[in-house]
Amino acid sequence: MKKIITLTSDFGVQSQGVGIMEGVALEINPEAYVIHLMHGLPNFNLFYAARTMETINYMPVGYHVCVVDPGVGTKRKPIIIETKRGDFLIGPDNGVLIPATRFLGGIKKIVEITNKKYMKHPVSPIFHGRDIFTPAAAYLSKEIKIEEFGNELKQEDLVKAPYEEATIKENEIQAKIISINKFGSLHLNIMYGVWDKFDVKNNNNVELNFNNKNIKVPFVTTFGDVGKGEGLIMKDDYGRIEIALNQDSFTERYGVKIGDDMVIVKK
Repeated sequence: MKKIITLTSDFGVQSQGVGIMEGVALEINPEAYVIHLMHGLPNFNLFYAARTMETINYMPVGYHVCVVDPGVGTKRKPIIIETKRGDFLIGPDNGVLIPATRFLGGIKKIVEITNKKYMKHPVSPIFHGRDIFTPAAAYLSKEIKIEEFGNELKQEDLVKAPYEEATIKENEIQAKIISINKFGSLHLNIMYGVWDKFDVKNNNNVELNFNNKNIKVPFVTTFGDVGKGEGLIMKDDYGRIEIALNQDSFTERYGVKIGDDMVIVKK
């Protein structure tokens, strides 16, 4: 099977940087198969980027680059995280890679990328996606050992993730909005396992408290379980909990944004 390299960024689909990174990967390893996971991420938004990297759980094991990097060229470290599932996550040490490791079995090893042998020269101070991250992914896909790229780091030395996991406190979950899709639906930092422990029965209502608003929505299986324009809460398709309106935008109606708190109360 071909080695899988994925590329994710906030460059936008009209950026030549997208194609150039693919070219760099294939120049180093012509046998690799490059997948563009997402390039339309909101500018500089670590929440949405981290959430997108979580979905690698549904990809084959591979070498996954994330270039959402507002600190490019500063003292922030370029890093590789080897996960226990076998994937390698490559990107900046700004927390964006950490949430994905929770879906990939946890962290096995972390190194800082310092070995110039595995970089594209000259290294631009503002395009590490091309010159450091993508080359690292491509060389890893050629079975260069992670230890060759630089010194090992400890997890506690890394920048913290943009969000932690929501937890249950008595009859409520204190959550956070970590992404909003094109339909205006919200995705929360609540994993399936936490929601299952919360034990809300199908079609039962919960109360949503956010931005000085309180509304009730039912827990359902899919959008069509409620009427058009009505609210709902359900399991999304990538391992987390989603809040939406059927065929309408929750975001536009209620004015929420990524990073807002959301308290879910079981009645």
